[in-house]
Amino acid sequence: MTSRSRGWVVGRIAGAPVLVTPSWFLGAVVLTLVFAPSVRTWFAPHMPTTGVLVVAFSFVLLLFASVFLHEVAHALVARRRGHQVTELALTLWGGHTAYTGAGARPLDGALVAVVGPLTNLVLAGAFWVAFQLQPTAGTVPAALLLAGAFSNAFVGFFNLLPGLPLDGGQILESIVWGATGSRSRGTLAAGWVGRAVAVAVLAWALLWPLLEGRRPSWVMVVWGALIGAFLWSGAGDAIKGAQARARVATLSARGLAVPAVAVPVATTVAGVSAAAARNPGVVVAVVGPAGEPVGWVDPAAVANVPAARADLTPVEAVVVPFPPGSAVTPDLEGDALLDRLARGSSGARVVPVVEGGRVTGVLDVARVAAALRR
Repeated sequence: MTSRSRGWVVGRIAGAPVLVTPSWFLGAVVLTLVFAPSVRTWFAPHMPTTGVLVVAFSFVLLLFASVFLHEVAHALVARRRGHQVTELALTLWGGHTAYTGAGARPLDGALVAVVGPLTNLVLAGAFWVAFQLQPTAGTVPAALLLAGAFSNAFVGFFNLLPGLPLDGGQILESIVWGATGSRSRGTLAAGWVGRAVAVAVLAWALLWPLLEGRRPSWVMVVWGALIGAFLWSGAGDAIKGAQARARVATLSARGLAVPAVAVPVATTVAGVSAAAARNPGVVVAVVGPAGEPVGWVDPAAVANVPAARADLTPVEAVVVPFPPGSAVTPDLEGDALLDRLARGSSGARVVPVVEGGRVTGVLDVARVAAALRR
């Protein structure tokens, strides 16, 4: 199960909890303090400090409300496409929407991603129209409407930049995935573009003022560095995830299975020893009357049976049962193999490999895990 973000549940949308995380409050305070000087300079030079902070906080709430609607749009489209939305969280960086099956189809990823920025662009248009209808441009409500228009336009266009972890990066990932048939290639492409975007954001904060003959603003440089670090980290995580998926794709039951020789459930320990001697390097599997897998023979248990009693000891004394329904087929690969083991192995160390109704090998789950780590 996917772990849920820490925070307070304030409602439910698309069947998922809406969470306000502790970091959101930190972001709200910091943004209020950052925007307060601009409010005083541009809109309310004679307003008391308390009033300035209230106006700045009102803008912050307006901004986060726009981000929240952005996330709601993601959630509604994800659910419409048949996915289960697990949470909508408001965080320091705005918010995120989590849903299962995010990598099911390229079109799903593109549609879920694009609807968020489009929501902000629609909101920007609505705020702009409302601002134009104001009788006086210099009032606080007019200023908030104008700020809402520009902030939503910025959030919308910025999120469409083609690099992960931005929505535009998910769109690019889906395009490359659909064109090549490889999600990992799409993620790698969008991840590296995301790193380029991160560098570009910091370069813009530093170089744009210099090109205009001005000194860079420390506020803009700090914000550029924070946003750039966030994008670089998110892009790096995406690249690591793509590399991990590429490793997963190389896993196959056929390649990791150990060959097995089957013996009937009526066999004695002596018969097991004889079968193992005739087939060195294989695992002895015990099968039922119809060839169904019953379990595998533990060599250490066989060695503990005295030679004089080997002909008299039934195989049940040395067999480790397979969990019911744990069999895998040799053609299972990648995510399908891992999913099958997660759902069917029931915590067992070894599961049978069955092909054409016959046990042909066994698969050690620990060996799969070791291959994945490599």
